Amino acid sequence: MSNYPATDVVILAGGQARRMSGVNKLLQTFEDKVQLVKIYQHVAHGVNKVWVNSHRDLTLYRRLIPNIGFFPDHDDGFLGPLMGMKTAWSYVESDYIVFIPCDVTYIPPNVVSILHEKLKQSASAQVVYIEVNYDPLYPFCVMNRESLAVLTQQLRLGQYSLKQCFKHLGAEKIVFKHEMSMFHSINSIDELQQYRQARDLS
Repeated sequence: MSNYPATDVVILAGGQARRMSGVNKLLQTFEDKVQLVKIYQHVAHGVNKVWVNSHRDLTLYRRLIPNIGFFPDHDDGFLGPLMGMKTAWSYVESDYIVFIPCDVTYIPPNVVSILHEKLKQSASAQVVYIEVNYDPLYPFCVMNRESLAVLTQQLRLGQYSLKQCFKHLGAEKIVFKHEMSMFHSINSIDELQQYRQARDLS
């Protein structure tokens, strides 16, 4: 039994991947496993359900993981992770969600439990995000349902920055260090090639 409240995981994969020439990063192999499988295996234990926030490739996702949840953004236009987070609360029944970007390279062990512990310790925080080697990774976070009001307000104002939104949510952070995290996320074909080369050399 998990030592934290009922929680779902949402993998944020709703972007256009323009710098990846439209390639779906969640279906790429960064290391030895397809990203979707890698993330799922790291976080599925102890959570209610794992979802993908995406606008495409549901058939392929479910070929890899038959019970994966799925939802697109409420609004069209590829408005960024903040829209995916806001939309998630319409689907998830749990009062807590751990969000994970689809292109993350390092997933700390027991990260769901660690994020929850930090959130519990921070009385005024509604979100806790992680940093890898002191680079903030805002889309990798735990959030409670009370945050929905702020997410909705920010989007209504046309403010799509997670950094700015998280200030309104009293954000706390956890810093992880990892020697292989030259890129804490993969944003282009070139970065993916460099990351693979670095892994091979190690």
